[in-house]
Amino acid sequence: MKRIAFVNQRYGKEVNGGSEYYTMLMAQKLKEHYEVEVLTSKALTYEKWEDYYKEDVEDIDGVRVRRFSVKRKRNRILQRLFKILVTRFGWNTLKITEAWNKILGPYVPELVKYIREHNDEYDAFIFVTYMYYPAVFGMREAAEKAIFVPTAHDEYCIYFKLYEETFRLPRKIVFLTPEERDFVHALFHNEKIDSEVIGVGIDPPADADEESFREKYEIEGEYLLYAGRVDAEKGCDEMFAYFQRFNEKRSDLQLVVIGKAYMDIPKHENIRYLGFVSEEDKYNAIKGAKMLWLPSKFESLSIAVLEAMALGVPVIVNGKCEVLRGHCERSGGGESYFDYKGFENAVDRIAGEKYSVYSENARRYIDECYMWDDVIEKWMEQVEGV
Repeated sequence: MKRIAFVNQRYGKEVNGGSEYYTMLMAQKLKEHYEVEVLTSKALTYEKWEDYYKEDVEDIDGVRVRRFSVKRKRNRILQRLFKILVTRFGWNTLKITEAWNKILGPYVPELVKYIREHNDEYDAFIFVTYMYYPAVFGMREAAEKAIFVPTAHDEYCIYFKLYEETFRLPRKIVFLTPEERDFVHALFHNEKIDSEVIGVGIDPPADADEESFREKYEIEGEYLLYAGRVDAEKGCDEMFAYFQRFNEKRSDLQLVVIGKAYMDIPKHENIRYLGFVSEEDKYNAIKGAKMLWLPSKFESLSIAVLEAMALGVPVIVNGKCEVLRGHCERSGGGESYFDYKGFENAVDRIAGEKYSVYSENARRYIDECYMWDDVIEKWMEQVEGV
């Protein structure tokens, strides 16, 4: 049986993050076909990258996880200084952007050393997320065996000099959506690298229980749901502003928010912040939602959107994100917006007489495009190709 390793900046059931969740899903699915390990840091959160997990090696649901200590805490002041040097003063050099990346972290040189010293023991390394130190420096030690899942989108740092090398190093690239592929190819002109668009399988529990969620958290009436990291970088500041304005018009609609908060939550009678919840509660919350709302401008897939669609819950998304807008346009299971008025109109359209059409379109999209059997078959072709 071949031995493969996923490399991600964080990993664990307590971790709240999109690429981290994706890594866990894929590790669990591929362990049926390969000996799967995960190489990661001991950090739980990204604010300071402080060590949280104690064990160097542990087993999580049949997957061996090797954790490496973070040798330097994240310094946001220094990180911001280097960003200014690059973006305002034009110091976009390999040396400067490498230094910025080490400050960004998580700085785990022992993880990179492990890849270098144990390269021959693995048949493939799967590097998930382009931005962080483990992928950038780890891939340099195993480029000939590297499958790269960049989870890329249009943000300031992807234009930094060091990523020109990162996106041209791997043996193969797996993109999550056509929009991500087109963006990366246009920016880095790396079409010669073997690549394929492979999404993720979506199989929410058949017994998702709306009433259980409502009873547990004492929620009545219709609600929009946000599920994910509560952060201004995810568009949550704009989301709260839009909702409070909208609620002046329609006060019967609530906003339920689940996920770890990295910003202040406004005090409002119709905003319910529930914090980080279990997977069961998450699915139950989605099942009961009128719509799932994702205000982020920067997404490379969004599993939360796909999970909502799988449960027949229409989605409303920020149209400035091409990936999210693409989900809505291809599926007919949601609406996108570009400003407040567009948001208001999108909610009204979905909530109108064609609500059941949006719901059915969303389910059909998942059935046709995000089945695990297809995803695993494509992934095995990538691993065998390495």
